[in-house]
Amino acid sequence: MNGGDEVVAAPADPPQPLDWKFSQVFGERTAGEEVQEVDIISAIEFDKTGDHLATGDRGGRVVLFERTDTKDHGVSRRDPERMDYPISRHPEFHYKTEFQSHEPEFDYLKSLEIEEKINKIRWCQTANGALFLLSTNDKTIKFWKVQEKKVKKISDMNLDPSKAVGNGSIASSSNSSSPKRCLANGGSPDRSYNYMGNDFSFPPGGLPSLHLPVVTSQETNLAARCRRVYAHAHDYHINSISNNSDGETFISADDLRVNLWNLEISNQSFNIVDVKPANMEDLTEVITSAEFHPTLCNMLAYSSSKGSIRLIDLRQSALCDSHAKLFEEPEAPGSRSFFTEIIASISDIKFAKDGRYILSRDYMTLKLWDINMDSGPVATLQVHEYLRPKLCDLYENDSIFDKFECCLSGDGLRVATGSYSNLFRVFGCAPGSTEATTLEASKNPMRRQVQTPSRPSRSLSSITRVVRQGAETPGVDANGNSFDFTTKLLHLAWHPTENLIACAAANSLYMYYA
Repeated sequence: MNGGDEVVAAPADPPQPLDWKFSQVFGERTAGEEVQEVDIISAIEFDKTGDHLATGDRGGRVVLFERTDTKDHGVSRRDPERMDYPISRHPEFHYKTEFQSHEPEFDYLKSLEIEEKINKIRWCQTANGALFLLSTNDKTIKFWKVQEKKVKKISDMNLDPSKAVGNGSIASSSNSSSPKRCLANGGSPDRSYNYMGNDFSFPPGGLPSLHLPVVTSQETNLAARCRRVYAHAHDYHINSISNNSDGETFISADDLRVNLWNLEISNQSFNIVDVKPANMEDLTEVITSAEFHPTLCNMLAYSSSKGSIRLIDLRQSALCDSHAKLFEEPEAPGSRSFFTEIIASISDIKFAKDGRYILSRDYMTLKLWDINMDSGPVATLQVHEYLRPKLCDLYENDSIFDKFECCLSGDGLRVATGSYSNLFRVFGCAPGSTEATTLEASKNPMRRQVQTPSRPSRSLSSITRVVRQGAETPGVDANGNSFDFTTKLLHLAWHPTENLIACAAANSLYMYYA
């Protein structure tokens, strides 16, 4: 500043597109190997520190991974200073443990089979070195504690005089120099004791190798214990669970209801949202996803099959049938078709880390919403626009009902979601950013890249990225490759503080860093 003149800061340039590199893979398939249905990954979640990663599969198992490349640093990774330095090491996770979370069940009242597939996993706050997490299938939520436990071993009694080792030999040798010799266990050698039976007696001078049993614990192993089971609260399939920032409560959502639970109480929950009409024939929309605000314990959002997101405030009333805010995009005139409502259905919503933005994923697009602006999304990112001519085929083979997840980077500058042919897309959502990268879940993530002409930068309020269509070549996707609707990348997660993405391609877990 000179002479009190006001200095206006120039707008910051949008961040450069990231250069993604393959980090590691778990459960990689060999060529021609058949994938077992139970091994297909159905949920992925990083914990808040990013040091642990959990996956769930269709076989009801939860597998935990732990980050190891930062463990040898003398300074704790949780120090605030680590945010000031870019990652300089290759991120590396190791398998930690796994446990069977859910088993297949049968509802005899409804003659309904309940599969063991893990729908969602959410990490809870750690305590006393133990990890806590929630996992759910279609009907039952479980609260797990994973902790290192010392393996206790008891050393054997040794009454064989030829084995003069152990804690008994020290005691007997030190006693041998005393005027009146005593046995290691305090007895006198002058008489025999028949404690062991009629055919056994202590020899004169005692037993130099008598062991007293001692409990030792050198090894540790990880034990997973189910602390609580939250059951019988949902008539329909559970599609979401979400922790509250208060560390005490969480929500679970099915097609028609959202329930609020206390982690300590498993036999009672409160119904906070109920969209079930008095007559089921009047049902027009269902709940598809629900999530708590990351910092405000009274705010949560849920999405619907009509493409709307409702923000509700738990302070308003016990039953939150009226929403605080409604986010939806008005339908373009003349664009309605048979598929309009199907492709408008939101499959996943995620809050940004600061709680200011909500990211939603429908079949065709990613939308970024500002919770202070309910007139429309601040950014619309085209993911499947090139599939619009093929909606009939996608409807016939049920692919149009696939539920793709979405995620945001910790700094809120980028978003990611999955697609077909094991592809996933990373978009920049900072003002002026034109970043739109397509990667494949393989050891060479960039092999499907083609050069796209640079596009003019646009402001955040008008970002719309149209993916190039391969319309002139039938059966070709946006990158000039044939698409395969049987291989789909539905589940992915972004590390909370670093540019590291974990994604699931069938039974394989791939990780990429930038």
